[in-house]
Amino acid sequence: MGKVARMLMATPFTTVQSWCRKTFSAPITDEVTTLYRAWRNRFLWQRLRLWLWLALICLLSFTLRDIYGLFFPFAELQQLPEELRTQRLVINVAMLASIIICLALHKTKLGRHRPDLLFLGSSWSISLASQLFATIRGFALPDTIGWSLLFLSQAVLMPVCWILHLLTQVSVLIYYFGVNTALGLKTPIPEHPEIYNVTFILYIFWFCTICDIGVYLYDRLQRSEFFARQELESAYQKLKVAEAKYRSIFENAVEGIFQSSPDGRYITANPALARIYGYSLVDEVTANFTDIEQLYVDPNRRAEFVRLMEKYGSVSEFESQIYRQDGSIVWISEKAYAVRDEQGKLLYYEGLIEDITQRKQTEEELRVFFHAVSHDLRNPVLGTLMVLKNLLARSEENIAISRSILERMIQSSDRQLNLINSLMETHISEVQGVVLQRQTVQLLAVVEAAIVDLEPLLEQNQAKLTNLVSADLPLVNADPTQLWRVFSNLIVNALKHNPPGLLLTINATREGEMIYCTVSDNGVGISQQQSDRLFDLYFRGASIRNSVSLGLGLYLCKQIIHAHGGEIGINSALNAGATFWFTLPIS
Repeated sequence: MGKVARMLMATPFTTVQSWCRKTFSAPITDEVTTLYRAWRNRFLWQRLRLWLWLALICLLSFTLRDIYGLFFPFAELQQLPEELRTQRLVINVAMLASIIICLALHKTKLGRHRPDLLFLGSSWSISLASQLFATIRGFALPDTIGWSLLFLSQAVLMPVCWILHLLTQVSVLIYYFGVNTALGLKTPIPEHPEIYNVTFILYIFWFCTICDIGVYLYDRLQRSEFFARQELESAYQKLKVAEAKYRSIFENAVEGIFQSSPDGRYITANPALARIYGYSLVDEVTANFTDIEQLYVDPNRRAEFVRLMEKYGSVSEFESQIYRQDGSIVWISEKAYAVRDEQGKLLYYEGLIEDITQRKQTEEELRVFFHAVSHDLRNPVLGTLMVLKNLLARSEENIAISRSILERMIQSSDRQLNLINSLMETHISEVQGVVLQRQTVQLLAVVEAAIVDLEPLLEQNQAKLTNLVSADLPLVNADPTQLWRVFSNLIVNALKHNPPGLLLTINATREGEMIYCTVSDNGVGISQQQSDRLFDLYFRGASIRNSVSLGLGLYLCKQIIHAHGGEIGINSALNAGATFWFTLPIS
């Protein structure tokens, strides 16, 4: 045969061989994982139990038929050969015994771990038992009905691992055709003594083929479904992990996260947003805010928010004042974008909200600070500069300066130095906190020292000060210098804010484990609005005229008293005087 002819014959053969290998070969190890093999074995073991019981009942029914036939012969069985009529009961009993043995083995460890071996054993015990009996009796037995029931029931009830089905079928057919041919045995049917014919072979072939293809397709479908289910489960687990991470970020975020509808309702909100709005539960935000416009202090802000969204699709650093749940006002900054569907229809707004109240307060304090620096430090410098320029404008080489000019320049420089020192002290207290040098202190001595230092200022303002602090008060563990600053600042603050002729009273009493101190005056008083901010950094009262102070004195008083573990405040009203109070722990 030439080379060309061999190639022409090899090509279709190779194609068919490749197709057969791909279609009917056992799945490779990478495809059939340990998990799937365990599932398939468990499935085969469970279905094998059902099949064994069904086979037992089926054989039992034929056995009862045969027992009944011993006493009342059936007409349809009279046509069977004599050997089969007399020995069929023995064959059925032998097969029943083998099925019972297989049922017993099914419950053992071997049956559970190797159901494939039990499958083969139970199948061969039924199919080969009759063949062995027939061989011993010297004839061939074409058990078409028995094989059909056996192969069909296995394919229906145990449709996995088609190789096992093929092996059971091929084994029986090899025995029937091979052993009977080798021994020269004939069938006991006189009109058909040959062991095979074309119709018989075609029937058995196509019956087994259909059963095996059905098992193979079902097994392949189960394998695909199993792996699809595993992939789905894996994707679901990954989704759960991702959802848990997102939920953790959502729940623990510092910024408020929201989704709001175009008509002004909150769809979702996180705990941070609830805290910003003054609520303890997220559900309260979504339930109470049916109209977000009512949230803003300026009702036009929501309309502006929507306008920017429609124009740009997003907003950033959209700052507004809002009402919290308790009625207080805070500043927020919104960063959001519009979410739309594939057709461009607006679904909802989504974004972040940050509480910027502290930042706004800091910005305001810085604004006041720069104003104070530009005003309070600029004026003394300008005054000193004007004096120096006037002196420099004189023609003489040696310029004589009067004592009063030098005194004014010294006073101006002292004021500048005091202002700079106040700034430095405030910065240090902000960064490091107030540093206390504690010792046992008698409060009366501290008050008397402050009054003595301020006597010139009291006389200049024609003020009268009454000291009611008793020497019998308990001693306190405090920093005397810092307490002196507190009393001094409170007295100076009262003199600054009131006209001459002020009456001042200092008192201290024991209240439980605290000393309650007061500095009272009969001056013009201050409003409630000013009282709320009086101890803030760089705040200055409106009644101070021509002040060169940065508004740090009362702020430092608050820092000092808090460092001692006490509290400080004011009781005042317009035209009703003012009483500054603070507390100090006794121990």
